Amino acid sequence: MAKRWLIVNGDDFGRSSRINEAIIRAHREGILTSASLVVTGEAFAEAVVMAKETPSLAVGLHLVLAGGRAVLPPKAIPHLVDENGYFTADPFRAGCRYFFSPACRRELSREIEAQFARFAATGLPLSHVDGHLHLHLHPVVFAHLLPLAVRYKAKGIRLPHDDFRTAIAYDHRFFLRKAAWNLALSFLSRTVRPRLRRCRLVTPDRVYGLLQTGEMREDYLLFVLSRLRGTIVECYFHPSSAFEEALGPNPVDLATLVSPAVRQALQEEGIRLTSYAALGEG
Repeated sequence: MAKRWLIVNGDDFGRSSRINEAIIRAHREGILTSASLVVTGEAFAEAVVMAKETPSLAVGLHLVLAGGRAVLPPKAIPHLVDENGYFTADPFRAGCRYFFSPACRRELSREIEAQFARFAATGLPLSHVDGHLHLHLHPVVFAHLLPLAVRYKAKGIRLPHDDFRTAIAYDHRFFLRKAAWNLALSFLSRTVRPRLRRCRLVTPDRVYGLLQTGEMREDYLLFVLSRLRGTIVECYFHPSSAFEEALGPNPVDLATLVSPAVRQALQEEGIRLTSYAALGEG
């Protein structure tokens, strides 16, 4: 049987202490191999300390350009954020502004670089780059992001190309919404994949989690593992020790990540755990 590699990532590292706690536990006691760091999160400093105490955990940048806070002050990027330094929570509205507004595009370039620089200042190796609400695949954002990912020596970038057939076979609820999300992000992923390969950045064949966000239950992951498509696959989670928000960080994801049944399934299926960092060094 050909080798199959699974990256298991925890998003929103640094957003809260409950998320930090869950990510470290999921790595030490479960199957989590990496985490994506929010450099403007309320518990960012704590997350950095925890990451340095856990060097086996690969850490990447979770770029935030909607639904969160910016690195730069509001006066420096007045077209991107409100007076408190927060981006709009609506990714569609944000995407339209970034596409059509020259002022937004100029400020966006500075903010993206500031987030990369803040990550670099931690001293942590940059495993990968992904984005909150997947805005890293927005054409304008990606144009700024890619050269920075290369400059800061990232090993990979997430392309959220989920397996729609498997997701619907497991749970057919919200069919139209899932179809729309999958169509849009799969198209964007296919568009940028050749550029990433030319830069020798790791890109998974499939990324599971988009169509089951906030409900990554044990039975779902077992269902996916028995039908895994691709040689290199990522499955991302939002673990937390308490419910943070609807379809956001939650203890259900944490329970799945530390499940003995999941670890046993990985062994039975011959699936090996890895990270973008490990694959990029290989």
